[in-house]
Amino acid sequence: MRVKICGITSVEDAALAVESGADAIGLVFYEPSPRYVRIQQAVDIAYSAGPFITVVGLFVNSDKAAIDNIIKHVPLNLLQFHGDELPTFCEQFSLPYMRAIRMRDDLDLDKEIKRYKPASAILLDAYKPGVPGGTGETFDWERVPRQSSQPIVLAGGLTPDNVCEAIKQARPYGVDISGGVESSPGIKDKDKVVAFINNAKVAI
Repeated sequence: MRVKICGITSVEDAALAVESGADAIGLVFYEPSPRYVRIQQAVDIAYSAGPFITVVGLFVNSDKAAIDNIIKHVPLNLLQFHGDELPTFCEQFSLPYMRAIRMRDDLDLDKEIKRYKPASAILLDAYKPGVPGGTGETFDWERVPRQSSQPIVLAGGLTPDNVCEAIKQARPYGVDISGGVESSPGIKDKDKVVAFINNAKVAI
């Protein structure tokens, strides 16, 4: 099971995630978020992660010029789009991308996944009106498709306590967490990070 720790805001928290066994870390380039990182901060974190860790840049309705500037300076491996970005927008960059889909009750998930067929992965997150992610809420894991043309990453309200059950129900490619392993917004809790990764890795 692959694990991404998102919302990393310091070199110290990046080291904690990597040393605890994370496969990827996420950097948030969305200014309203308490986990937002500036370019130099992101550069320091990304280089500290080491060569075998996937560094993911998270964007919410950013314009192309802003994303291009970040890609130019920050050694990202993957882009993650959490806003209203259309497929044509996501596909125009030099890096692969993961598309986040918020699980509204009326969502035609199969249709939405097909819209983003070139995506390297699909991230499924809980839906809350007006909030692009990080709600701390779960959704019905039975809605996660067992067969998909792209790898499915599960997010939304995960914690060290529920990640095993989530993985057993949804059988995703990987899991993504931010707030569920924090002591306060943007600050990771060592015990929670270690417990989450250990529990995810032994699930199923």
